[in-house]
Amino acid sequence: MSDNAAFFQAVQSGDASKVEALLDRDASLANARNEKGQSAVLMAVYTGRKEIRDLLLARGVALELHEAAAAGQLARVKQILEKDPALANNFSPDGFPVFALAAAFGHRHVAEYLFAKGADVNAAATNGTGYNALTGAVASGHAQIAGWLLKNGASVNYRYGAGYSPLLTAAANGHLEIVKILLEHGAELHAKTNDGKTALSFAEERGHAEVIEFLRNHGAA
Repeated sequence: MSDNAAFFQAVQSGDASKVEALLDRDASLANARNEKGQSAVLMAVYTGRKEIRDLLLARGVALELHEAAAAGQLARVKQILEKDPALANNFSPDGFPVFALAAAFGHRHVAEYLFAKGADVNAAATNGTGYNALTGAVASGHAQIAGWLLKNGASVNYRYGAGYSPLLTAAANGHLEIVKILLEHGAELHAKTNDGKTALSFAEERGHAEVIEFLRNHGAA
């Protein structure tokens, strides 16, 4: 196995000591890319390896805009956008809107800055997933960010994937607070996926008792 492959395997598995050892042997690995064009920092963020992310940041990795947004590095985001504000609507190499990455990983301060610079609140991924900032915030359980997005023009009944909507995803994941916020902003209670599942049926399948009760009290059947 090459050092590059071993490095990314260590990042993905969360093996901080191996990551450090490989970086000590070859510092250039910090800026390497895997076969998908992802950097180690981005992979660490995607896989929830915060210790690895912080280790890499401490090594002074030069972040591109999408990496800075995903990692919550506002200073770096500002540094890049001050030179070219149009990049607020840029996409990552794997097809996600930079704005959506900030929202999905819980970095409201970065999302607010990008929005102020003209980021499209409803920009959707170009990689076939259809993910956008709201779907990312909902799936990750970031209620405050979801509420902020909705107040700033996010489409509450956006459909993506196999007919999913933000409400369907929130109910499936048992996020009661987000379910409430979405319904307050006009989410379609009876929306169905392509295979006919509703918010209530998802909640019932997965045993989310509080969500079930709330949805039934609001007319779901």
